[in-house]
Amino acid sequence: MTKPDSPLRGLALAAGAFGLLTIGSGGNALFGGAAARQAAGAYVPFVLWFNFLAGFGYVLAAAGLWLGRRWATQLAWAIALATLLVFAAFGVHVARGGAYEVRTVAAMTLRSVLWLAIAWFATRRLGRRSA
Repeated sequence: MTKPDSPLRGLALAAGAFGLLTIGSGGNALFGGAAARQAAGAYVPFVLWFNFLAGFGYVLAAAGLWLGRRWATQLAWAIALATLLVFAAFGVHVARGGAYEVRTVAAMTLRSVLWLAIAWFATRRLGRRSA
C-alpha cells in the first residue's frame, strides 16, 4: 500500500462520484419502469448494462485510489479498456444501422477519456512510490 496524496484523493472522490451517478442513472433507466426507459430514448441495451455494472467498478476503483492501493491502478486500466471495447462494439451497432442516441456517443467519449486519464494519473502517482 502506498500513502495517497491530495491529488490522488481528489481523483478518487471524482471517480467515486462519477460511479454513484452512473449507478443511479443506469439503474433508473433499467429498473425505473416504462417512463424511465422512454425518457432514455433509443438506448442500446448492452451499452446501458455495461455502464450500469461498470459504475460499481468505478466506486471500487475510487475506494482503492483513496487508500493508495496499487490494484486500483490496474482496475482503472481495466475499466478504460473495457469501456473502449464496448464503445467499439457500439460503433459496430451504429454502423449496422442500429438505433442509438447521439448523447450515447458523447457519454462514451467522456467515459473513455475520463478512465484513460484516471488510469494514467494513478499510475504516475502510485508508480513513483516504493511498495
